[in-house]
Amino acid sequence: MGQLLSQGPLFIVCLVFMMGIVVIIHELGHYLMGRLFGAAVESFSVGFGRPVFERKDKVGTRWRVNWIPLGGFVKFVGESQLAGDVGKVEQGPVGKPYKNLTVWQRMLVSLAGPLANFVLASLIFSLILGTHGRTNYSVGIAAVVADSPADRGGLKEGDAFVSINGHPVKDASSITIPIMLNPNQEMTFEMLRDGAPVTLKVTPDEVVRENEFGQMVPQATIGIGMARIAMGERIKYNPVQALGAGVVETGATIDRTVTMLSRIVTGKMSVHTMTGPVGIGDISRRVVNKVWEQPDVSQTAKLEQLFWMLLSICAAISVGVGFFNLLPLPVLDGGHLVFHAYEAVVGRELPEKVQEMSLTFGLILLLGMVVVITWGDIMETGLFGGTGG
Repeated sequence: MGQLLSQGPLFIVCLVFMMGIVVIIHELGHYLMGRLFGAAVESFSVGFGRPVFERKDKVGTRWRVNWIPLGGFVKFVGESQLAGDVGKVEQGPVGKPYKNLTVWQRMLVSLAGPLANFVLASLIFSLILGTHGRTNYSVGIAAVVADSPADRGGLKEGDAFVSINGHPVKDASSITIPIMLNPNQEMTFEMLRDGAPVTLKVTPDEVVRENEFGQMVPQATIGIGMARIAMGERIKYNPVQALGAGVVETGATIDRTVTMLSRIVTGKMSVHTMTGPVGIGDISRRVVNKVWEQPDVSQTAKLEQLFWMLLSICAAISVGVGFFNLLPLPVLDGGHLVFHAYEAVVGRELPEKVQEMSLTFGLILLLGMVVVITWGDIMETGLFGGTGG
């Protein structure tokens, strides 16, 4: 706890940096799409609460930086974001009230924020892959823990991975990620043993253990140590290939997010697998510490390594924020899409009372999710238990 508190400034800087980029891009997506259709914008806000900086532009939009650096929002004139907004139309900003846009235009405005997050993630992944390429190696088993799922399933030291659940193994992440997404679920491992193919069934256990960032989290494990057994030539990408690979990587990240959420909803994974702003700030802080504590590494090399690591985390966060906002909660973009879809099918808006009740319920549910996720993040940081780094 003492270490965490003593690094409070670092925690805040990391949190503001990581969340700030993702939130600004998300809100810019909404803003630019709305302005493209001529919508009047009452305010563009980064953070919540009272503003520490505010400026009004020539079309009457208030640009604000608020003192709570978590999230943000774009408020269009006449848009119903909260129950108290229903039926109100602000005066002053230049442009059309939000409700004067066609329903299809409003749907595009709602989609633009998450889409901007996916584009940001794709560009970051493309930059990383275009600069560094991708490692290409075979992975084998260096050790098997006695009486572990791997041991009970028949995996042995020296086995080489071919595929897991039908997906080819190209590197260590091709093994760890599917295992983490399938706690207590039987998995099919295609292996090579002394050159001969072997098919084995293994069911990962879910245990609370330290992850790669030093946080105590519930994770699935099969109880093996891995090793590289054959190095192939590093895969390199030209700019066009890198862009395509970045889009594919974003799609794979979305797929993993959908799988994780479905596991959580069905009770197959712990809800504390999800990470909120506190967890993001703590992970970033730990990454900074891990890089900075390396001996015999120059400051320039540390800064370069830190840049790429934080950029990679930023891409993953951007995908998570984009996907989360597509959930059909009334206060999120996905909820507004449901409202617009109703209007497109029925030919009229939802009754104002229904909108108010839905927005209130959605806000309560969202706040409940935030409390649960934040509490899990606090436990993972070791703030009260002393287990955090």
